[in-house]
Amino acid sequence: MANTSLADLIAALPEGDGWGPPPVTETTLNGVPYAPFSKGDKLGRMADWTADSKDGRDGRGGRQQYNRNFRDQQIYGAGTAALFTAPVAEDENSFSVVSRETTKTRYGRGAVFTRGRGQRGARQDTRGGRAQPQRPGRGGQQGYGYDSRGGRSGAPRGRRFGWKDYDKPTRNRDASINIKPDWQLLEEIDFNRLAKLNLDADEGEDMDSYGFVYYYDRSFDKQPVKTAEKRLIPIDRAAYNVTTSSDPVIQELADKEEATIFATDSILSMLMCSTRSVYPWDIVIVRQGNKIFLDKRDSAALDMVTVNENAADAPMDSSDGNKDSINNPSALAEEATYINHNFANQVVLENESQKVEMTHENPFYNASEETEPPASKAYKYRRFDLSTSEEDPMYLIVRTELDAVQKNAISGEDQFLTVKALNEFDSKAQGSGGALDWRTKLVSQRGAVVATEMKNNSVKLARWTVQSILSKADVMKLGFVSRANPKSNDKHVILGVIGWKPKDFANQMNLSLSNGWGIVRTIADMCLKREDGKFVLVKDPNKSILRLYEVPAGSFDDEGEEETIPETVAEEE
Repeated sequence: MANTSLADLIAALPEGDGWGPPPVTETTLNGVPYAPFSKGDKLGRMADWTADSKDGRDGRGGRQQYNRNFRDQQIYGAGTAALFTAPVAEDENSFSVVSRETTKTRYGRGAVFTRGRGQRGARQDTRGGRAQPQRPGRGGQQGYGYDSRGGRSGAPRGRRFGWKDYDKPTRNRDASINIKPDWQLLEEIDFNRLAKLNLDADEGEDMDSYGFVYYYDRSFDKQPVKTAEKRLIPIDRAAYNVTTSSDPVIQELADKEEATIFATDSILSMLMCSTRSVYPWDIVIVRQGNKIFLDKRDSAALDMVTVNENAADAPMDSSDGNKDSINNPSALAEEATYINHNFANQVVLENESQKVEMTHENPFYNASEETEPPASKAYKYRRFDLSTSEEDPMYLIVRTELDAVQKNAISGEDQFLTVKALNEFDSKAQGSGGALDWRTKLVSQRGAVVATEMKNNSVKLARWTVQSILSKADVMKLGFVSRANPKSNDKHVILGVIGWKPKDFANQMNLSLSNGWGIVRTIADMCLKREDGKFVLVKDPNKSILRLYEVPAGSFDDEGEEETIPETVAEEE
């Protein structure tokens, strides 16, 4: 470049007061410069800071993806953007912007994704379209996912929420008793009203005690070794489930005017926990004078131990499409009842020299007629005060049961026990309610196993807890019994036994005894307002409703029983 003097540069400047190029009328509007545009241009944004960054390429080296929200719009002034672009002073390819925003992962077709807790940092291997199993998350929750073929990957086969919910058949259960045309409907109470009832009762007092109990075998509390699992052994012992009005002791107490309401712990617990029930049941109520007897029919539904009654996807009947005959509700109920009977007999040490005798002998056992020895069972008749005022006293007597006794580890005093058993049929079958595999999780995730059982068997555990509190048992022992083979229901193994104080277990289940007493008092008052007669309290098979019927005399004679028993069997099936 030739040397130019300052004087030559000044002489080359245009004349006038301003500086810069002379104004052109084509790009001004009333003297104000503007960028020309057409009327067809759409106003998209005030400014676009990403339009021409990094030579039209994004940071991953690929072509920049246009924002789908504005891909059909032309940016205002884009046609004349070159008029205002400044020359690039330096190479900006090495410049990058640090962003604090979180990166969002886009999932395309065939992508593998997971959900559940505790998945961060878990390795995914998508070779062959399968994902590797995830590690279990907090609180015993298992992470689970789906592979690109739509199948499950690395998860226990629990309930897939929302999967084929539209295709599930409606559960229409049969009533536990045949409602006859001549029965008069007195009351219809929904569970929401029952849940609001409340009545505080006392701790109860012992009236009399019968029978005996053996000592509990503490070896069952130890965790069994896998190679030496304890088998459930069938033991034939004489056990009784006599209804209220057939109990000679209750008849004697009723003659002495000791109380107004009489019941057994099985019937009373069903009534007190009725708001948790799903399956149908019925209770026969007899009023004689100023007394109320809560009875049950022979082969009634509440004699059976239900399985997963409260599960979100409860076991299906054969009529609903369940092809697995050993996993329908009636078969599971028979299996659970069989397990509970034999488990209570197996966990005690039958030693005639070491047993706790009650005041009187077993009132139902007759040695001359029975070929089997009596089971370890103590019957306590206890009285509770359900009075709402001193002017109107009302007492209830209930026959409670105790199964065993053990020595307190600290004081050495005798502690009375109730012994029950939860059973696992198949954690992968329909109706399992998402239960964990007990063999692998009972020790490491005991809390999760118990919480799942509280959810799936809410009414069963609530009834057992109420029965333990009514009998004033010190400890409630729960056994965990599983099938030796999930495909066979005749052989079982005992996986462990856990003990709780009944009131602590009731608090964990959010079980209110005062609500139960309120239900009992309300139903008793309804019957006391009527004349002497017989009533039936029926749980609707498909709705959360209790119905109270007044039935004519002779409705449950031999002729009537022949009509009602098939309905009960159909309900259990």
